[in-house]
Amino acid sequence: MRPNVSSKSGPAPSAHKQSRLVFDRISRYLGRLSKGSSRNNVHRFRTNSRRVEALLSDLGPQTRNKKKLLKALSKLRKKAGKLRDLDVHIAFLKELRVSDRQNHRAELMERLSEEHARRSKKLAKAFDVETVRGLRKRLRRAQSEMTLDGIDLLQLAFGRLPNPEQASLSEKTLHGGRIAAKHARYLAELADTPQAKAFVEELKTSQDALGEWHDVLKLKEMAQQRFGGVHDSALVAALQNISRSRYRQAVNALRSAISAVHKLQTDAPQLPAARKPVSAGAVDERSAAA
Repeated sequence: MRPNVSSKSGPAPSAHKQSRLVFDRISRYLGRLSKGSSRNNVHRFRTNSRRVEALLSDLGPQTRNKKKLLKALSKLRKKAGKLRDLDVHIAFLKELRVSDRQNHRAELMERLSEEHARRSKKLAKAFDVETVRGLRKRLRRAQSEMTLDGIDLLQLAFGRLPNPEQASLSEKTLHGGRIAAKHARYLAELADTPQAKAFVEELKTSQDALGEWHDVLKLKEMAQQRFGGVHDSALVAALQNISRSRYRQAVNALRSAISAVHKLQTDAPQLPAARKPVSAGAVDERSAAA
């Protein structure tokens, strides 16, 4: 899908500067993870790899280098994501106050800690010197090929938003909406206008609620696989209650944020008819492995 081209001469110089910063950061965290998998470095790599993937998906030409780069980054991001999730889940369980006569909380924490140690070793091996060197070379090439001139970045971001009027949101489509909203935000971050900054801030307000819901959802699913349903485990019952509460909060947060962002569009040029907002479900199908 080709980028949305504006009649303007191109983005402000700061858009080029911001894109350079994105590529500089991903290169920096590739190097850091080759030396150790600290929690902060893992999180920063995941976030910045998503930024690079979003920018290249919409602004980079379809080349063999781009295809290989996106595949490699996605693979590493998922490895880093599994380690980050374990960090979050272990921290959450430590703070969770629940009747644990069955010892399920302690058992799950022990299992997660073992998995964390195993994945830490695997992640360090994944970021070997040769892999990092090859990725940096591909990143430099992809950055030089990326197109910013003549593109209205904010309008492109509007076109990536999930549909706020969707009648119902399931856990699956809510996750797709979450990914789509992030993609839109990463594009808008390149545009240096008051409207773009408001766009980014509105979407940021929903991200904590969405992330907290998704973290507990995945933890609940792990507990169910190990201990059974709510009638079999007090831990599963507690996680289910928390997950349902956070799901409602996340739905409201996403809808409110996207509705607020769409109101900003009244002051911007309308999108061409072919550039309609992407539904959360459609994005979820494309990002099911994310």
